[in-house]
Amino acid sequence: MEAVLANCSASISELKKNPSALIDASGGEPIAILNHNKPTAYLIPAETYQQILDRLEDYELGLIVREREDEKSQAIEVDINEL
Repeated sequence: MEAVLANCSASISELKKNPSALIDASGGEPIAILNHNKPTAYLIPAETYQQILDRLEDYELGLIVREREDEKSQAIEVDINEL
């Protein structure tokens, strides 16, 4: 049996009937879309999706910062006025 990674779930037929009502009822939380009682997809509001993307971007930028911190000892100091 597969784990359902959401507090709300709906069948594909429920999704077809009224997707907006499902999104409103979820309160911004993910909705597991079930096909024969198995999760086939997760539906999330656009705002929640944007928050996820923002967090992923922040995480990726943090990784770049950490990589570049390791390169700091090789950096050459310059004066901006000399450029």
